Amino acid sequence: MAVQRTFSIIKPDATKRNLTGKIIAKFEDAGLRVVASKRIHMSREQAEGFYGVHKDRPFFGELVDFMISEPVVVQVLEGEDAIAKNREVMGATNPTDAAEGTIRKEFALSIGENSVHGSDAEETAAEEIKFFFNDDEIVG
Repeated sequence: MAVQRTFSIIKPDATKRNLTGKIIAKFEDAGLRVVASKRIHMSREQAEGFYGVHKDRPFFGELVDFMISEPVVVQVLEGEDAIAKNREVMGATNPTDAAEGTIRKEFALSIGENSVHGSDAEETAAEEIKFFFNDDEIVG
């Protein structure tokens, strides 16, 4: 296994409920290291650009509205097999299907308000990281 970087968002439902520290602790306990992090209030333009792949899907408007409703924490996580490890720690998108101990099982409110986002592949991670971070902001 190789050391990888992946992208993560702690979503509005989690930041609103002050769960940022608990969620970051789960990543760190799983062996992932936060090498870049910032709390932002995503603009409509940022949300529409980031989720542009879903623009023709019926949930796009609702997703954008949700992502701009409260601050989020965008971060870069690093570790052995970081993409798969992050997805394992997050749990299934639907919290009722998520394994015990995962972020979504413990903290998600619904399929839509599922507390976290994580990249699904190396290419996606690279694109998502570049969307929010300059190289000099990643200091791990």
